[in-house]
Amino acid sequence: MSDAAQQHAAPGASAEMPAAMAEIKSQSVDKVLEEMNRLPLFMTNLDETDGEGGENLALEALKALAYEGTRAEVAENFRQQGNECARAKQWTDAREFYDKAIAALEGPQNNPDSGADGPDVIKVELDEAEEAKKEQATKEACHVNRALCNLEKQNYRSCIIDCAQTLRLNPLNVKAFYRSGTACLALDKILEAADACDRGLALDPSNASLKALKAKVGTRRDYIASVEKTRRERETNISSERATLQLALKSRNILVRTTKSPPDLEDAELKLENSLDPSSILNFPVIILYPTHAQSDFIKAFSEKEKLGEHLEYIFPLPWDERHEYTVDNVEAYMETSVGGLIKVGKKMSLGKVLGTGKPEVIDGLTTIRVVPKDRAADWIEEFKKRKGIN
Repeated sequence: MSDAAQQHAAPGASAEMPAAMAEIKSQSVDKVLEEMNRLPLFMTNLDETDGEGGENLALEALKALAYEGTRAEVAENFRQQGNECARAKQWTDAREFYDKAIAALEGPQNNPDSGADGPDVIKVELDEAEEAKKEQATKEACHVNRALCNLEKQNYRSCIIDCAQTLRLNPLNVKAFYRSGTACLALDKILEAADACDRGLALDPSNASLKALKAKVGTRRDYIASVEKTRRERETNISSERATLQLALKSRNILVRTTKSPPDLEDAELKLENSLDPSSILNFPVIILYPTHAQSDFIKAFSEKEKLGEHLEYIFPLPWDERHEYTVDNVEAYMETSVGGLIKVGKKMSLGKVLGTGKPEVIDGLTTIRVVPKDRAADWIEEFKKRKGIN
């Protein structure tokens, strides 16, 4: 073996790299990936430029191929790509391909030999009737498949529109009836959903999907009818209860008034024990105010048969009454009248009789009673009159 050969075969030695490979070897990994991404075969994201703001010719050539051929051919190509995405449940991508297919069908017709020239080129005449038939079939398929994409993405109104477009092209398309019925059910358009099922089953009586959908529509219709019936009954009962309460108050000569800003009484309310019997016992939410000490107590249900003194007996002693001024015998109670004055409330008189005098008002369903110590009553009354402008 010659010295040159031995030198060539020496361990660790290698042949020189081609110039292009040597250039790549000198670049960083990120730069190599960036360059590869500009080649359509290796793209992981769409690089529309040459990397420096110019035109990516390889990409533009690839994109141009998608629009080679007649409208029907271009649209069919996009439809097939849409179908592949739909099979992979890539609904957004599939819908975009169907969009492109439909747009291609609505664009100008391409002559399949428009760019060809020469003695060996055979001119092809388009069969317009056959092309129109292909276009209609492709357009129908794109609309009904785009309806599926919109259905899966819960774009129910768009799904219904696509189904309507499909049925304009082919009134016998059972898939369009099924998908529009499903979308209508999702929107609680029960009559429309039922109609879609009936029309679809008229074309295909044994269609299992439509039968199942019709059963769902029936179940939903029954549920909605039940809810609506319950709502109407509740409204009727509320109306009857309100009328009965008004009758009960009027028959007892009790004045009531509502304001624009009623207080929050939580679950307390002015009501009859039997809401549909005006002669049953009335219960009132009552707030007891202690104006000289800026304190209060709330009684959720004060029966018209009960007396103020009975409630004061279990309320007293008051935790904040350090001077022990508040005892049943040492306090007086007052209610404001409808004209802004005061009436004294007998502690041994039932609430119903006090309210039945027709002088105090029940405002927003709440009865207010003010309780003050006897030795402070005169001063408090005088202050109340001044505040009300009463001489």
